[in-house]
Amino acid sequence: MSDRTTGFLTLVGAYTIWGLSALYYREISHVPALEILAHRTVWSFVAFFSIIALQGRMRELWRVLSPRSAWSGLYRIAPAAFFVSVNWFLFVYAIQNNQTFEASLAYYISPIMAAVVGWVVFSERLKGLQWPAMVLALIAVAVLTVGLGHAPWLSLAMSASFIAYSGFKKGLEAGPTLAMAAETTLLVPLSLSYLIGAQIWGWGGSDTQAAGAFGSSWRDSLLLVFSGVMTGVPLVLFAMAANRVALSTLGLGHYYNASLQLIVSVMIFGQVMTSFHAVALPLVWIAVTLFSLQAFRADRQARKARKAAASSPIEEMV
Repeated sequence: MSDRTTGFLTLVGAYTIWGLSALYYREISHVPALEILAHRTVWSFVAFFSIIALQGRMRELWRVLSPRSAWSGLYRIAPAAFFVSVNWFLFVYAIQNNQTFEASLAYYISPIMAAVVGWVVFSERLKGLQWPAMVLALIAVAVLTVGLGHAPWLSLAMSASFIAYSGFKKGLEAGPTLAMAAETTLLVPLSLSYLIGAQIWGWGGSDTQAAGAFGSSWRDSLLLVFSGVMTGVPLVLFAMAANRVALSTLGLGHYYNASLQLIVSVMIFGQVMTSFHAVALPLVWIAVTLFSLQAFRADRQARKARKAAASSPIEEMV
């Protein structure tokens, strides 16, 4: 099996797990969202820390977490850990409050929002079809704001937290497994403290969601433990894919994930799509299509440039 085929299959696997994960977290929707987040963090830590330990890379982990690593390590990992926690929490919150549709919208607009942030904050130039894509996405958000009576804050917050997470990860020297081990290592003390409070004092509990779900039943306990696997496996698959497929293919996979979430929210969870959603969603689809076409164009130009650069020394020698 070629590297490209392996990359494509692992990419599909990662995005399929992410796209269908709402079904999983719906099964433990009776557990408070913060408690699920804490369990997801703790068991992700166990999974990634075990991998790093088995690989004999503990020194690398401590080096990344050392203040001496500065902006190549700790100073990027700490805020990244915060923002990925926010994103995880908002996703679980969306499922528990029947807003999976808004979660899918977040993943549709994330790449376009990232381009806007790059333009405004980092002075990155928008090119070609990115301009009409951005305009259509803004119109879609405006339509939803008028129709719903408020901005689609959940979608925007999920997109913003993911973009912030990606931004801080940009330039990080550690690989994905090491980075996730470091992020969860920073988060696990807070998560364990919260879980102890939830188990003993009922932190975060309510009339509809009892705290301290771990140990209440085999089913709930296993589902909470397995949340670490649900977090770790797709990240490992995605890391394998990222080294084997083009950047434009990775971007299209993002929309596959969003589409699966949309199908789950409408077809399985029965969430109603309003007339304003019916107007805004096609605008978003057109926008992401234009955005993807621009990504393909840029990817093709980059490959041509690399081929030209590789052939130049040979021509000079001849």
